[in-house]
Amino acid sequence: MIKSELSNIYRDYIACLNRQDWPSLARFVHEDVKHNGEQLGVSGYRRMLERDFAEIPDLSFNVELLVSDPPYIASRLCFNCTPKGKFLGLGVYGRKVSFVENVFYEFRDEKIVQVWSVIDKAAIEAQLPPPGAPSHA
Repeated sequence: MIKSELSNIYRDYIACLNRQDWPSLARFVHEDVKHNGEQLGVSGYRRMLERDFAEIPDLSFNVELLVSDPPYIASRLCFNCTPKGKFLGLGVYGRKVSFVENVFYEFRDEKIVQVWSVIDKAAIEAQLPPPGAPSHA
């Protein structure tokens, strides 16, 4: 597969997520998909994403940087969203936060088979009041 083809598949996958088009997810995600080493399968991957959107109703995946080196994609995703409650163990509770996710994908048969994701939790922490400070959400 050439770089531009893989990039186009990835961008279509991101559009699928942003539409929350869960019936189409299997078009992009391999039945044996793993996320950070955990075997999820398509149904587990879908449940993870549905939970993310339930907890963060204004969630939107925005590609800031994309590098294609088939069968791999590296992407820096930007988020500006409002988690309803705790997020990554942090008491966000309806505050708008901005952060990035650096994520690597491995593709097999034009589908995502492996995902390695790191979210910049420190960026979120820096936007929240220090522990013990009065809350003004």
